[in-house]
This record gives sequence, C-alpha cells and structure tokens, in this order.
Amino acid sequence: MAGVVILMPIVLPAIARASVVTAPVLLGTLAVSSHIPCLTRCLIIAYQGKNNFYSYNAFITAAKSFPSFGTIGDTTGRKREIVAFFAQTSHETTDGPYAWGYCFLREQGSPGDYCTPSSQWPCAPGRKYFGRRPIQISHNYKYGPCGRAIGVNLLNNPDLIATDSVISFKSIIWFWMTPQSLKPSCHDVITGRWQPSNADQAANRLRGFGVITNIINGGLECGYGNDNRVQDRIGFYKR
Repeated sequence: MAGVVILMPIVLPAIARASVVTAPVLLGTLAVSSHIPCLTRCLIIAYQGKNNFYSYNAFITAAKSFPSFGTIGDTTGRKREIVAFFAQTSHETTDGPYAWGYCFLREQGSPGDYCTPSSQWPCAPGRKYFGRRPIQISHNYKYGPCGRAIGVNLLNNPDLIATDSVISFKSIIWFWMTPQSLKPSCHDVITGRWQPSNADQAANRLRGFGVITNIINGGLECGYGNDNRVQDRIGFYKR
C-alpha cells in the first residue's frame, strides 16, 4: 500500500517491567488504509491525546497486572505473542480488510442481551452482555469471571469495557491468559506451554496462530473451509 508505514511491535525484556512497545510502534501495528475517518477518530486522535481510549498508556497499565504476558521465552517468542495478540484484537475491532483495526468499542448492529440463566453469574436487571471490544467479551458467564479476576463488577457494569480503556485492555489480556471452556489459553498456545492431545493432533489442532483463532471464535470460523474472517486474522498476523 503506497504511503502506508507498517511496523511490527518490538518487545524488550519484560512487558510489565521495561519499555516494551513504544507508542509510535504500537500504533504502527494497526496499519492505515482507506478507512481514514475511523482511524483518525480512534487512533490518530488518541495518539495526540485528544481521545486516548485505545492508547499506549492504557495498554501498558493493563499489561502490568499480568506479569507473564509478553515475558515468556526469548525475544522472538515475546514478539510473537505480542504480534498474535494485536492481530487477533485488531480483527475483533474492525469490520473491514486487515489494513486497519482498533476502531469499534461495541458489537455492531442490534445485539441481544446475551443473558444465560446462571446462579453463579446472574444477570443484573437491565444489563446486556453483548460483545464489547477489543476481544468482544460476551455473555454473563464471561463478564462475571472476567470482572472478578480484574477486580471490577462487570455483571452490574458491563459497559466499563467500552468506557474505561484500562479495564478494556485488562479484559482482553485476562481472556488471553485464561483457559476458555475446555480450551487452553491463547497465552499457553503461543508460548508453547500447551501440549496438543492425540485427539487435537488428529483434528489438526496444533500449536500456532490457528488454534488461537479456534479459542476465540472457533465455533463460527473453524472447520468450514476457507473463511474471510480467518484470512483477516492471518493477514493482520503476517503484517
């Protein structure tokens, strides 16, 4: 793409204890295309300090609560995790080709309340648990444990994910670091800690970026042949 500078994250020794990704490099990973109005509103303005939602400082502040995030393995392995993280979340915050991301804050369209009866994670009256970015946490049974883990009541205040940038980034890093309903964590997959079982190997679920897509949205995207959404995630990763 002419006139577009695309940079990959540079990860130094420890994300929670050192300068990990510089602000210009972080924004550079979210490449610019023809979607200038959205990017201007959500990234360029944020970088200038006028909006500051999906900001470098919010990301770094949130990451400090997860000391293993981006700190496992050698420099190449750490870079791989950060790149995979931003590739997946860039896809989740866009609805276009993989040349932009980190725009939307909430699920688009007219989503339902995503309330599943639960004695452990009861829905609060009038609250809706549709997807909120940057990973589109959805359903009360995800908001509940996420909120408990990061120290906020997301069952009563689900929109904190879309209104508080640090909580927003904490929600996705929590998801990234936490095993999800019979699936390993994205972190364990990308760092090589996850060992595929015989059944996983037979189903071609092997270590790598594809299993992370399966963890995040495999029920809708995996096992159906070529899928534009999957290709979009891969495109971000290859950037």
